[in-house]
Amino acid sequence: MTARPRLFQVTNRLGLRSLPLLACVVVLAGCQKNTSGFESAADSPYAPGTFNANDDAVDGLTVGHRLTAAGEHELALKAYKRAAAEHGITVDVLSAIGSANLQLGRLGQAEKILRKATQIDVEFAPAWNNLGVVLMETDHVSEAARAFQLAFGLNRGQSAEIRENLRLALAKRNNPDYAPADNDTFSLVRRGSGDYLLLSEI
Repeated sequence: MTARPRLFQVTNRLGLRSLPLLACVVVLAGCQKNTSGFESAADSPYAPGTFNANDDAVDGLTVGHRLTAAGEHELALKAYKRAAAEHGITVDVLSAIGSANLQLGRLGQAEKILRKATQIDVEFAPAWNNLGVVLMETDHVSEAARAFQLAFGLNRGQSAEIRENLRLALAKRNNPDYAPADNDTFSLVRRGSGDYLLLSEI
């Protein structure tokens, strides 16, 4: 004689009227652990289901880039500093930290950090470009133009953002009275997957 299913045995003892109660117990038991990936700590600054700076599976630089794209520059800076603790002081990390400081209006810190990035890797085009943006913000136009020229040469002219930055800087250097159009902005860039991606606009 085959054993009756467990649920049938329990039902038989409790009576048919208890079926709705049993169904609720089964459903609630399945909901005890949320496995949807949308869990978030109550004090977390991140939206549930997107990313969490404390998640070891997500790199600090990646989190920082996402926060920067969302305009959360202070949080991005914290994520970049976490990346520095994870990976050390690399040129990517320094360039990102310098750019975040620039977005926050801390021009002195941004310039210092980006200069350090160019010293660590003299061939890293994003650091030269972003340093050029800082120098334009501080009205060091000639030096900014040289930084953009270096970035343009290292990038072999492949980045439209760097090329436009260089054009604007040269126009301003050659004509101090040059007034850029409203849509003329200097762009920050970062290293992407084999490409230079627009990170932000000033």
